[in-house]
Parts: sequence; structure tokens; C-alpha cells
Amino acid sequence: MKNHLTSPNGTPASRLAFGTMQFGGAADATASRDMFDACRAKCITHFDTAHLYTGGASEKLLGEMIADQRDDLIIATKVAYAGGAGRDNILSSFDVSRQRLNLDMVDVLYLHRFDPDTDLNESFETLAEIKAKGHIRYIGVSNFAAWQVMKAIGVAARFDLTVDILQPMYSLVKRQAEVEILPMCADQGVACAPYSPLGGGLLTGKYSSGGSGRLSEDERYATRYGVDWMHSAAQELGNIADAEGIHPATLAVAWAAAHPMGPTPIISARSTAQLVPSLAATDTTLTAELYNRMSALTPTPPPATDRIEEQQA
Repeated sequence: MKNHLTSPNGTPASRLAFGTMQFGGAADATASRDMFDACRAKCITHFDTAHLYTGGASEKLLGEMIADQRDDLIIATKVAYAGGAGRDNILSSFDVSRQRLNLDMVDVLYLHRFDPDTDLNESFETLAEIKAKGHIRYIGVSNFAAWQVMKAIGVAARFDLTVDILQPMYSLVKRQAEVEILPMCADQGVACAPYSPLGGGLLTGKYSSGGSGRLSEDERYATRYGVDWMHSAAQELGNIADAEGIHPATLAVAWAAAHPMGPTPIISARSTAQLVPSLAATDTTLTAELYNRMSALTPTPPPATDRIEEQQA
């Protein structure tokens, strides 16, 4: 399964996507523009943002940048991270997002996370209404478990919709998606654009050399990646990178893209200098031997059936 999304003029989705979460936050307008231009120079066509990113600055800045090449690009945004996935919140949030992006039509609209308190029928009836008006081309879900995606697929079909793309977390140190999510995407024909292929920056090697970033500045990231074996794996990845003469970030992104399912990793950064090693993965193809050597650095999650047997024992 490869990414089947295209831009309005039929341009295929690029091997990597770029996430604009830092636009208007850690990256000011100039730094954001520089990163956008660097992505376009590497033929990135898929750009991802969200209603909540940097208080709306991310969508506004991205909207300004894409104006003269909009039909070449796949523009994705997300709604309903806060406020629930009910009709009113989806419609009001998406209207604001379209205004910020200065777009009548957005290519991909994601439900940003699963809302257990709202009937999915209400959510997808609303998405069907938006699509019928021509305001979106594809529907996505983000941070959904595999069973939640399958539930969404069933509900979507009632409104003659498909779930076209999923956005999960996936990296060399966060491999749970291999158990059910990536096989499910391959089986159901759902494209996959995983975020955090660098493990919150852990796999860049900067922390082992005393650098700072989200793992040292954000308690959530420190907890998420504060496991000894993850840091050991990052150090071993650095050793492999030195031997191969390739930046560890390049290897980490290329590894996430190399899964047989064919995901489209979402890369991001605070500056062009920080972004360049990730962008280099567009031109990096791992040999089977190198892919397997990297995979051996971290534990493979147990199959779902094994976990069920353990719970029943």
C-alpha cells in the first residue's frame, strides 16, 4: 500500500510530508518560509497543519506560502482535538481553518483524535456534508487505534465515504503501529502518514551530545521517551550512522518510510538547518541489510494475539 493521495492537479503525494506544527511558534515567519522553500526544492507536495497549531499561526503562514502553487500541493488540516467531534465544533473549526488557509477547499480533513463521547455517525454525517459541498477531497483520522479506524470505516460507508488516511505515531523507538495499525492500513487501502519519525528528536543524536529540545523542555516528551533502552538505541543508531556516513536523522526517517506498507512519514523542524538531515531521506534508500540492522536495535512489539493470551493467562 502506497500513498494514493494526489493534489488537485493530479500531482502524486511525495514520499515524505512536512508538518507545520512549529510555524508561528518555535519557527518565526522567516524560518517557516525558509523551511517551506527547502521542502519544495526537494519536491515535497504534502503539507500538514491543524486548527490548534500555534493558535492558528501555522495555518495562516502556510496559507500565505501556498498561494502561487496551491494546485500542486496536498494540504491537510485537523479539527476536533478540543471541543469534541460533534457537528457544531467540526463545522465552526473547519470554517476558521479555511479562512486562515485562505482556501475554499482543503485536500485532507482529519478528525484530530478519537472522541469517545460523540457518536461517530454524527461526526461522519458532518464530514459527508462538508465533502458534498466540495470543501474537502479526502477524509483522515489521527491518533485512532486500529479498532477505532475500523469502526470509523464502517460508519463512513453509511454516508458513502471512505477513510483515506491515518496519522499515527511511528518511529524506530515507537513501533506499536507495526502490530495492528500498519497491517490494517495495508489491508483496508488506507494511506498512512506517521508523525514523530525522529522520536521527538531522540534519534537525531543531539541529546547524547548534550543538546536540548522537546525531550528536555517538555515533560510529556521526557516521559514518552524517557526509557533507557530508547536512549541506548539512539546511541547505537548514531554508531551506525557514523559507519555509513549518513546523518542519524536521515536514517531514522528513511527507516520509517521503508516499512513494506509504504507510509509517508511527516517530518518537521524548527529551522532549515535542523530540517536538512530529514529532507535527505527523500534521496536515501536503505538496503535490506541496513534496514534489518536498524530494526534489531529496538524490540519488536508482540503480536496482538500474544497480548490477548497473556491477559487471559
